[in-house]
Amino acid sequence: MSANSLERRKARAAWCFLAPAMILIFMFFVIPVGAGLLLSLTDFDVYAIGSPKTARFVGLNNYAHLLKDPTFWQAARNTLTFVVIGGPLSLGVSLAAALLLNSKTIKLRGLFRTIYFAPVVTTLVSVAIVWRYLYHPKYGLLNYLLGLLNIGPVDWLGDPHWAMPAIIFLAVWKNFGYNMLIFVAGLQVIPQDLYEAAALDGAGPLKRFRHVTLPGLAPTFLFVSVTTMIGFFQVFAEPYVMTQGGPLGATRTLVLYMYEEGFRWWRMGTSSAVAVLLLLVTLVGTLAQMRAAKRSEA
Repeated sequence: MSANSLERRKARAAWCFLAPAMILIFMFFVIPVGAGLLLSLTDFDVYAIGSPKTARFVGLNNYAHLLKDPTFWQAARNTLTFVVIGGPLSLGVSLAAALLLNSKTIKLRGLFRTIYFAPVVTTLVSVAIVWRYLYHPKYGLLNYLLGLLNIGPVDWLGDPHWAMPAIIFLAVWKNFGYNMLIFVAGLQVIPQDLYEAAALDGAGPLKRFRHVTLPGLAPTFLFVSVTTMIGFFQVFAEPYVMTQGGPLGATRTLVLYMYEEGFRWWRMGTSSAVAVLLLLVTLVGTLAQMRAAKRSEA
């Protein structure tokens, strides 16, 4: 058998193994994205659901409407706040927990990993019930602790100034366990010889963290930062369950705004336009992080 014939057989075998996954990606990603893009160029609404023929092509009118809608810009600012504040905070908490669990002085690591990861797999409805009690302005645990410090009660979910920090704190607590496990895996890949060599050279804990741990976690940081950014851009469940976007729209995100346009007011065209814009913003943010990572490696 010639070398070219063998390569062709390998290529055919590879395509046979890839075909099921590619078909699923095409059916559940490419087609929905294409359909959403087409819907964003129409005035598809509740009437068009009953009779699709009534939908009209409106071009970029939906996008122009969004750019003039103050509610859209408020949701965009709220989403950006989630990403800029919640993203780094989630990374920091996840990395700190991973460093603690990776320490040789910590016992019962498996138990602590389970405890820290439990919020990730806990249903949000159950979490919301608990956190609504914690945030209760009169009977909540947080206000009780503040009272011990002679600080007045805070209406965490009813005050526009405090609702956003409260939801961000909940989202970080709910999701940091996933990134923690990824960081733990990344820390275990770093050779211990590097730490021993750095210690022999007189490097302290901070220098070893800066010059050994952080460079060794560079690929892990890129993956975790990108997935965390995408997750916070798509935050929906936390504000929907806890505040329904209130008070006064202080916690309304782009995905929640998209949901309201599409499934409360049945403006599918406008809702699809929000989805397309969110996809583009997320793509730009991902490419920017990947380029920044390449520059840091150079």
